Amino acid sequence: MKKFRQQTLGELGELGVIRRLVHGLPARADVVVGPGDDCAVVRIADKARYDYLLKSDPVVEGVHFTRETPGAAVGHKALARVLSDMAAMGGEGLWALVDITAPAGTSLARLMAIRAGLSKLARRWRVAIVGGDVSRGRDLAVHVFGVGRVPRGQAVLRSGARKGDYLFVTGTLGGSERGKHLKFEPRLAEGQWLRNRHWATAMIDLSDGLATDLKHLIRSSRVGAELWLNAIPLSPAVKKTTSWRKAAQRAITDGEDYELLFSVPTAKSAELLRAWKKVFAAPCTYIGRITSQRYVIAGLDARGRRIPLKAAGYEHFR
Repeated sequence: MKKFRQQTLGELGELGVIRRLVHGLPARADVVVGPGDDCAVVRIADKARYDYLLKSDPVVEGVHFTRETPGAAVGHKALARVLSDMAAMGGEGLWALVDITAPAGTSLARLMAIRAGLSKLARRWRVAIVGGDVSRGRDLAVHVFGVGRVPRGQAVLRSGARKGDYLFVTGTLGGSERGKHLKFEPRLAEGQWLRNRHWATAMIDLSDGLATDLKHLIRSSRVGAELWLNAIPLSPAVKKTTSWRKAAQRAITDGEDYELLFSVPTAKSAELLRAWKKVFAAPCTYIGRITSQRYVIAGLDARGRRIPLKAAGYEHFR
């Protein structure tokens, strides 16, 4: 009998691995949104005022931070990544569990610094850290499981974008390796405002890069997108790149910006920008629109000419 070689994780890529892992998983009637969005959404009672958001995320030494990264920055990032996903649903954080694996030679001072970073951010957003566990492991890693909430039926999903909607992004993009990926503030206030005012039809946080995360959004919404490359707000770090095209490519692919990408109906777009400027200091920029060309992202320059988007954002295992 012919033997078939098993595919490796590197050959499948992160998205291929996830598709295989989540297919056919057991479900329950109280699960409103399962795998495939920024958070899972569950409803604990028929007449409950809130739906609950469930999210877990790891940060691993050598992948998300280095051995030289201060412990407080590691702890901040570990919780902020989870809260950023809740922001993309228009939610607020409530509780968190934290698991830490570490080599036996790790100093207690490093773990206490991680604890301090976690605690500082948790206090700022009124999140209770209610437990977790520690274990010996080859590499230092912090795993956070968070619970948040949104008013019943109001979670902003990736699947609501419609043809003609404008695409907006918060903040600036690119150059996260210069330090932003360790110091970013999750856009919880912005996400809740967008949900509360019913601006956003679909939303996602930019953790793997605009190129990859926009793909997630259009696939969930079964639409396409035009990306106006000259409109993308570039961070100061990538503006120093030798050419505009290289800077735009960096902004699209670097990842770990942790900004919000969202769609808004055309009729509301101008009103959104006026209202945003009255509330938030961070910029909000429209960078494209939703099209009917399903699953296709077209990059356009200032003259409306198509520019191929060859590179994708970050993927684990590749």
